[in-house]
Parts: sequence; structure tokens; C-alpha cells
Amino acid sequence: MKRSRPGKRPTLTRNVAPGVHRLEHAHVNCYLVEEGRSITIIDAAFPSTWRHLVESLRVLGHTSSDVEAVVLTHAHFDHVGFASRAAAELTVPVWVHEGDRHLAAHPYSYARERTPFGYPLRYPAAIPVLAAMTAAGALFVPGVHDVIAIPSTGTLDVPGRPSIVFSPGHTYGHCALHFPERDALLTGDALVTLDPYKATYGPQIIAGAATADSGMALTSLRALAETDATVVLPGHGEPWSAGIRSAVAAALTSGAS
Repeated sequence: MKRSRPGKRPTLTRNVAPGVHRLEHAHVNCYLVEEGRSITIIDAAFPSTWRHLVESLRVLGHTSSDVEAVVLTHAHFDHVGFASRAAAELTVPVWVHEGDRHLAAHPYSYARERTPFGYPLRYPAAIPVLAAMTAAGALFVPGVHDVIAIPSTGTLDVPGRPSIVFSPGHTYGHCALHFPERDALLTGDALVTLDPYKATYGPQIIAGAATADSGMALTSLRALAETDATVVLPGHGEPWSAGIRSAVAAALTSGAS
């Protein structure tokens, strides 16, 4: 698996699935989903990601006026990033599950199983990853208060019309997004291929330093597997093209940490 070099420049990768484009900035992925001239942004990385988003839209032949929605798979600070700015400047709705509504407004108030402070000592390879996130603005993310609740089931009424895969554990309101017609599953942080707290690669759940309930997170992998999606697009790390079932099997083998 390709490994992202710590501190590299933001990268736009077109068509990681049909009409789905990946913007990676400081080890966090945003996705731009096209439907005709309309765009849905999935996850909002950091405040400084904004300028890279605007440039990515230009490269794709769009403008900011084509953005119709921002959808947050969950409301940790490294996914809330520019959401407040998008809501204010683009006058677009920001969607997040009701279970993460308070967290979206207060993105540092998340539940976790373990303190994160010991992880750099145990996993020194993660220090450059965390440093890149900090440099991108991880410590200064404004909350977003005016949000629309994602239901726990059904189809989300935004461009691309993803199916909602409620997958709590990483946060209590975490939702993955399945695009059946594109055979792609955006897993958010329910399943990643890079754990920023350990700098470990391959399908896994994120360490207890940033996970509310690892047991619940492992159980939620079943809901991801049931989509049978071929292309797996995580919140951190490279896409996984060997199918969600193989990714879930690997994550279950890795277990909690």
C-alpha cells in the first residue's frame, strides 16, 4: 500500500470512484462528489484546507457556487475544519448525525478511551503525522452550530444521494456513506488505512486515543461489510480497492489499541 509522506503538499486525486475525488491534506481526506454540476463535500479537514478546496474545485471545472452541501461523517476537529466557513460563505447546509451535533459545535469535546498524550512516546513514527495535522490548524478548529441531522438509515438528499451506514463507535454519531451506483463506500473514521496516532497502515479502527468505544467500533464494521462495496475510501490513508469485506476482515484481525 502506498504510504503518504508526512508533511507532503495537499493532493487532489481525481475519480478514486466514478465522480468522487479525494483531496488529501495533512493526512486527512475530504471527498468531492459530483452529480452533474453539483458538488457534495464529504468531511472538512482543517481550516487551512479551505484554499486547497477552492483550488481543487477550479481544477475540476467547478466554482464554489456549485457546492450544495457539506456532509460530516463525524464531528472530530479534523473533519469539522472548514465546515463553519462553508456554511457562512457558501450558504450551504452542513449535515451531521444527531449523535454528533454537540460535538460539531464543540469539536474538542469528544469521548475517548485513553489519553492521547502517551501515544507519541509509544509510536514515535506518528510524531510527523501529528505535527503535519497541527501545522494545518488542528488546534484551532471552530465549531459549527447550525446543522441538519443525518438520519440513521435511508438515503441522504444531497448530490450523489448516498445511502447512510450508521456506524457508531469512533464517535457516537458516526455515519459512513455508501454510493451503490459508484460501488464506493466512504468509511470516514469507522475504518481507516492510516491511524494518525500510531502511524500504522492497512485497514483498522483508530486507536482509543480518539475512539469513544472500540468494541462498538468493531461491531459497526459489520454494517460496513454488508454494503459489499468494492472501493473503500477512508478518512485517513489511501483508498482500498480490494473490497470492504477484505478491509473489515483485516481491521477485525488488528482489533483495538
